[in-house]
Amino acid sequence: MQNYFIYILTNYTKQVLYTGVTNNLIRRVFEHRNHLVVGFSNKYQTTKLVYYEISESIESAILREKQIKAGSRKRKLDLINAFNPNWNDLYPEII
Repeated sequence: MQNYFIYILTNYTKQVLYTGVTNNLIRRVFEHRNHLVVGFSNKYQTTKLVYYEISESIESAILREKQIKAGSRKRKLDLINAFNPNWNDLYPEII
C-alpha cells in the first residue's frame, strides 16, 4: 500500500508557509532543503518541515492539500501548533 503525505514547510523566520503533497516525504523535503525545487519554495527558502500528515490515497491527499491551502494563515498556524507546538524541524525525525 502506498502512502501519500501532505506537508507544510517554513523558512527560518517562520514568515512563509509552503504546503505540498508527495508520495515520498523524505525525498521531497531533501529536495527542498537542498534547493533542488525551482519556484516558490526555493525563492522563499522554505526548508524546515513543521507539519505533515499521511493519506492512503492520492485523491484524498490532493483534496486535503487544497483544503489546507484554501484555509487562512491562522488555520495553518493552528494546525502546526497543535501538531508541533515548538515548531521543531521534523526532518531529522523522519529520516
